[in-house]
Amino acid sequence: MLTIVSGTNRKNSVALRLSQAIEQMYRQRGQDVQLLALESIPHDYFFAEMYENPSALPLFLQEIQDTFLRPVNKFHFVLPEYNGGMPGALKLFIDAVSVRDLEGTFHGKKAVLTGLSAGRAGNLRGMDHLAGVLNYLQVTVMPLQQPVSGIKKLLDEAGNPIDAATLAALEKQVERFIAF
Repeated sequence: MLTIVSGTNRKNSVALRLSQAIEQMYRQRGQDVQLLALESIPHDYFFAEMYENPSALPLFLQEIQDTFLRPVNKFHFVLPEYNGGMPGALKLFIDAVSVRDLEGTFHGKKAVLTGLSAGRAGNLRGMDHLAGVLNYLQVTVMPLQQPVSGIKKLLDEAGNPIDAATLAALEKQVERFIAF
């Protein structure tokens, strides 16, 4: 099983639309996939006690961890650029679930990264940062990271990705990750 993580808490984000397109690519290939959109979860779990007492982690976050993270062996992270890096909400989420069950959540699993930005770099720095964090958590990150640059030019009026070259690159990334 595979979980796609749409890595921003921004409502109606482009990252979510791109994540949904990637989800369909996996489904078309018969993969068991689920989508975790950080925008759909509360973000009131930021408090110092979460690091000292793993049972203080809110029940909803434990349920998300038990549904979307612990039972899977692969993650596909879709992360937009925020201030030249990865979204703080994604890093906070990883930090929060790490304290309860680090090994069962991350160790020995695999990940692939898709970055997106309005600018030219496709969030290369954010993907590098996340790859470093995931490697520290003993997650093997597939080398084919896919930057998507100039994202706003690649969408239709409803905000869905339509650029043929971008979709082809994402299809290639999905196919390689299935085989990884």
